[in-house]
Amino acid sequence: MKYHTEYLWFNTEKRREYIRITDRVRDALKKSGIQEGMILVSAMHITAGVYVNDNESGLIQDIDHMLESLAPFGPDYLHHRTGEDNGDAHLKSMLVHHQVIVPVTGGDLDLGPWQEIFYAEFDGRRKKRVIIKVMGD
Repeated sequence: MKYHTEYLWFNTEKRREYIRITDRVRDALKKSGIQEGMILVSAMHITAGVYVNDNESGLIQDIDHMLESLAPFGPDYLHHRTGEDNGDAHLKSMLVHHQVIVPVTGGDLDLGPWQEIFYAEFDGRRKKRVIIKVMGD
C-alpha cells in the first residue's frame, strides 16, 4: 500500500465560506499515482469542516441558512466566556463534520452524479489547513 499527503491552506475573506475543493483533491490523487484505494480529506481546525454535496448555489445558500438557524452567530454561548466569539462556528463544524472519505477507483475519485467536495469555513479570516491523505495501490 502507498500513501501520499498534501495540505491545502485557506485564509478566507469572510467569516463563513463554502469552497469547492474537488479539483484540488483530484490533483493530489493524480500526483499519488494510486489507482485503487481511498482519500481522507479532513479540516485541521475545530471551526471548519469538509462535506460532499451538489455544487449548486441555491443549495449552498440553503445549507448556510440551515446551519445558521441551528447555530446562530452571536448568542451568548458558554464558550464565549473564554474570550472567543465563535461558539457558533464550533457547533456548525460538528453539524457538517470535519472530514470525508472518498473512494478511488481506476485512478479517479469515485463520486456519484453531482457530488463535489467542499471546505466549509465557519470562523474565517485567518490561516487554516486541510489534509488530503491518499491511501491505496
